[in-house]
Amino acid sequence: MELFAALLSRIDERRAVVGVVGLGYVGLPLAVRAAAIGFPVIGFDVSSEKVVQLNRGVSYVGDVPGDRLSSLIAAGALVATTDTRRMAECDLLVICVPTPLNTTRDPDLSYIEAAAADIAAQLRPGQLVILESTTYPGTTREVLMPRLEARGLRVGDQFFLAFSPERIDPGQTNSKGWGVENTPKVVGGVTPACTELAGAFYSRITSRVVPVSSPDAAELTKLFENIFRAVNIALVNELALLCDRMELDVWEIIDAAATKPYGFMKFTPGPGLGGHCIPIDPFYLTWKARAYDLSTRFIELAGEINTQMPRHVHDLVIRALNRQRKALNGATVLILGVAYKPDVDDYRESPAFKVLDLLTAEGAHVLACDPHVDVFETHDGRQLRTVPLSDDLLAGCDCAVIITNHRAFDYQRIAELAPAVVDTRNATREIQGALRAKIDLL
Repeated sequence: MELFAALLSRIDERRAVVGVVGLGYVGLPLAVRAAAIGFPVIGFDVSSEKVVQLNRGVSYVGDVPGDRLSSLIAAGALVATTDTRRMAECDLLVICVPTPLNTTRDPDLSYIEAAAADIAAQLRPGQLVILESTTYPGTTREVLMPRLEARGLRVGDQFFLAFSPERIDPGQTNSKGWGVENTPKVVGGVTPACTELAGAFYSRITSRVVPVSSPDAAELTKLFENIFRAVNIALVNELALLCDRMELDVWEIIDAAATKPYGFMKFTPGPGLGGHCIPIDPFYLTWKARAYDLSTRFIELAGEINTQMPRHVHDLVIRALNRQRKALNGATVLILGVAYKPDVDDYRESPAFKVLDLLTAEGAHVLACDPHVDVFETHDGRQLRTVPLSDDLLAGCDCAVIITNHRAFDYQRIAELAPAVVDTRNATREIQGALRAKIDLL
């Protein structure tokens, strides 16, 4: 156990060199936090452009302030590189790479596999490898461990391996105060020694560590957290569809239900799911469940409901145009908000893309405004540019569609100037009087 004791001592004394593989929304905040509390950090990324930016002290992640990053870079506490040979210098390596879906909506582990190959090529005795990327139960043992053990080292003895799911919620560091430093970390190691070492590291990083029995348990914990949200969002989305037909205000009903002090948790409807987690994670579990001859029908039904919400938004736009005796073909529709959630620049899996596609396919001229996003890439690889929101633009459109309820938008002004408004987020709740007649709520 000499390797275990030596690594534990280096972690306790913050002398362990931390390598973070993947410097995106998850990896960069972790790298900055580790460097800020005294660990020497090497960040690895395949993008030379990102590496150049980081080594200049320029942050491209909203939750990482540029001045904080630049001070760590200047002090030599954090360095970014594309040179995977430097992984041999690290005492522990944390994998924070994307886990998307492929074209058939099955798990795409190619980024994890590539990271595993890079680490395996440099693996040495005494290193700890932690996977943070969201994935299905069994990935750490079935995908990562064999690739690392192929080097001839034994897990739990000569090197250590664990899974600890990321819990980054873009924008929360600034809006609600939840960040790397105070969000509890679930940790499951392949062996008890692996769990202890990973827990020792994260106990320095954050306020609470929650050990579980295995990597599989930790992997399923992350999926359950996000599937819980996906299913409950589907429930309120279905309620919204029903309320629309019954001519009831779903927002009024949800707010009234939320006054119950027990047994109820408030979820709200929307134009569709966005972000890297909730639209994707359920498919990781439904795919894995098939290996156990189980159809996760409840989860799959929730996915069906959530994916039809952009179509409902499309129908609401047609309804709003009909009141003006206008057709969707040839109409100018203004999409307000490209980011998938308020007050961030993250547009991954944004429902705005599907709404844009549906409207454009029927001949609408669609413009997008977002104070946090200048250029965005749609799901089919097109690069589009947003336009600045102005009074002339509002007055000149046929319908404004609120997809993302950014605080920077002046909703009173939007309601006054736009001929019609489709509000998918109840952002116009404070607007009263005659203006309400031209607002269609989801």
